[in-house]
Parts: sequence; structure tokens; C-alpha cells
Amino acid sequence: MAPTLTASSSFLVAVVILSAFPGFSSGSVLFSTLPRTLVVSASPQPGQVLKAGEDKITVTWSLNGTAPAGTDASYKTVQLKLCYAPVSQVDRAWRKTKDDLAKDKTCTHLITSRPYAASNQSYEYLVQKDVPTATYFVRAYALDANKVQVGFGQTTDKAKDTNLFEVEAITGRHASLDIAASCFSAFSVLSLAGFFMAEKRRGKKGNPTTPAANM
Repeated sequence: MAPTLTASSSFLVAVVILSAFPGFSSGSVLFSTLPRTLVVSASPQPGQVLKAGEDKITVTWSLNGTAPAGTDASYKTVQLKLCYAPVSQVDRAWRKTKDDLAKDKTCTHLITSRPYAASNQSYEYLVQKDVPTATYFVRAYALDANKVQVGFGQTTDKAKDTNLFEVEAITGRHASLDIAASCFSAFSVLSLAGFFMAEKRRGKKGNPTTPAANM
């Protein structure tokens, strides 16, 4: 007789079978499975260069008007992210795109998370000082009550090569610091010169010329 499967072995078989299908993984979501249901736009013009810590981005988003009724029934939150364009991912494994969103490094800079609303929404974002120099676009994820991605939208096309903008990172140096450093250097040089002159005078006073011996 064929062996009878127990409840635990049946569950194990089911897991093995399901795991063979693309996209099945506990807690993971494949980007390729998400519907593009949000319309997203951002204020920077294509090719515009923004300065980290100084410039702002206004992001606007809404539900796509062509989406079937009830598409957003599970939408609870909209998460906006600043994402690397392909040109800024070359030879940078820490920015690599993965279909599994749990492993994806395309969008590592959070702009904001807001309660979902189908009508037009907007948010003004100050580019943070820790944002590195790179080429970017903006992506929005629709999350359900469990904070799981169930839809998206972005400011660029599928190839991610249109409507891109750049961010110039801060250098960590300011004009006031450069001026202070220059003044300090000049003061140091003058102080050193004064020190040597003073030492030279002391040397002359401490070693007077020996008078000639009496004949």
C-alpha cells in the first residue's frame, strides 16, 4: 500500500510546490508583479541639478484615472522614495536593482510616507544632506494595511531613462571655513617667523663677542 501522508508532511509538500512558482517567498514582493496604478510627477526639470541640503522637490501623485474601479480598495499608505537611475548604478552593487523588493537597492532614500487618498496629493521635500551625488527619479509605492507594496507609480518610464534629474552632494566645506583656515595659516606663519627672530635676538645677547686678550 502507498504510504499515507500526515498533515505535517502534506503542508511541507504544499510549500515545496508553491515555492516553485515565481514570486512565491515568505514576506517578499516582486516589483514585476506590481501594477502601475499611480500617476507621479516631480518638480525638477529633466537634467536639472539640485544641491543636497538646499534645494526642494515637490512631488505630486494620484490614482490613475484609467484604473478599474476598486483598484485602490486595499491602499492605506503611499510611500515616496528617491531612486537611482541606471546610469548611477553601474559598478555600484550597493545600488543594484533586484526584482525582489526586499533585496532591491534602487530606492534607498525615503522621501515620506503619507495616508493614501485617491485625489491629487503633493509633498515638498528638502533634499537631505546625506543624499549622494547621482542621477535620480521619484517612485511611489501604494501599501496595504500590512505595509506590503500592492501598487506603484514613478516619474520615469519603464527603462528609467526619461525625466531624470541630478543631485549634487555637499562637499562638507563652506566659504567661512576656508577663510578661517586661510587666516589661521597666515597667523601661524607670522608667529613662526616671530619666534625665530626672537630666538635669534636671545642668541646674540647670550653670546657676546669675546674681547681680545691684553698684549
